[in-house]
Amino acid sequence: MMFVLCPPPGSAAEIDSVTPRKIRLDDSLETINRIVDQRIQAAVKNANAYREYIEEIDEYLEIDNECNEDVLYSELRKSLFQTYIVTWGLKGYELDMQFRRLLARQSYSLSLNDSIYRDIDYLEGFSLKLKELSDVVNIDGHLIGLDKIGHFFAEGWQYFELSRYEGESMEQVIEWGRQQEAGKYGYVTTGIFSYADLTANLNGWRFWNKVLLDEDDPLKSWIANIFDRPYISCDIQIIESIKSMKVVRSWQHNNRFDLAAYIDGAWDEANNCNSYADPVIEAKVMARIKNIDADFSCPIKPEYCSQAREKYGRYAKHVLHPYCMIAADED
Repeated sequence: MMFVLCPPPGSAAEIDSVTPRKIRLDDSLETINRIVDQRIQAAVKNANAYREYIEEIDEYLEIDNECNEDVLYSELRKSLFQTYIVTWGLKGYELDMQFRRLLARQSYSLSLNDSIYRDIDYLEGFSLKLKELSDVVNIDGHLIGLDKIGHFFAEGWQYFELSRYEGESMEQVIEWGRQQEAGKYGYVTTGIFSYADLTANLNGWRFWNKVLLDEDDPLKSWIANIFDRPYISCDIQIIESIKSMKVVRSWQHNNRFDLAAYIDGAWDEANNCNSYADPVIEAKVMARIKNIDADFSCPIKPEYCSQAREKYGRYAKHVLHPYCMIAADED
């Protein structure tokens, strides 16, 4: 009897950040910002529509009809992942695929058979053989895989869910992410451990936290946190309140989404290097890298590692590859 191994649901794709290094790509930052911002606005509209629906039946049921946070988060996930059911929308791979289609003219698609991973066999990384590599894009001057967008929103939400609803500390949340990368999102399925994925995950937590800004951003100074503002707030609607003869509140979208507030050189796997499940896989990949660029060395831009170590502070050792940490010392 033959058994076929399939990647676990929602497992992430990999990227080749070396082969397309010298290809010029248009900056996708504004396009991504526009898409995400439109989806956030749609979610706010839907969350407020729920409130209006509840108002219609409020005289029969005692329901809080003002700014339901659970409804807001649910609508945000449905809108961001373009799904009708929340649980179906928590797969970063599906979001990765959406952005590959939306950014097809601005991204670069590379076949696995032409990539630095072509020599990894089925047993070493079966998930690589079952799905194509993710596309790479230029985001604010950084060459980044679109799989990181999936990590940012999907794993970022899971980080946020662990801290908000289960009371996990940031260290515990990051450790959970490392375990996933060492398991179904990395070593087990592809043979590759991506520190850049962990960087995107942590920044995804920052995004979800900023939706209502329940907690201070751990990467910002206390002064910056004082002046920080949430993406969405629950505001009194003056005209509706006058018409209803009672105080009416609804969700208000305040700040435009900007991925540049989260992205940095550590999202690029040519700076925040990958680790490999065993020396055999690493040797295969490094041989292909040297064939492409004999002078390539990770991190390719050590100054980005210095900036990243400063940005991530006490969390840097958890989300930066050791080579990136060393480069930061030597820079």
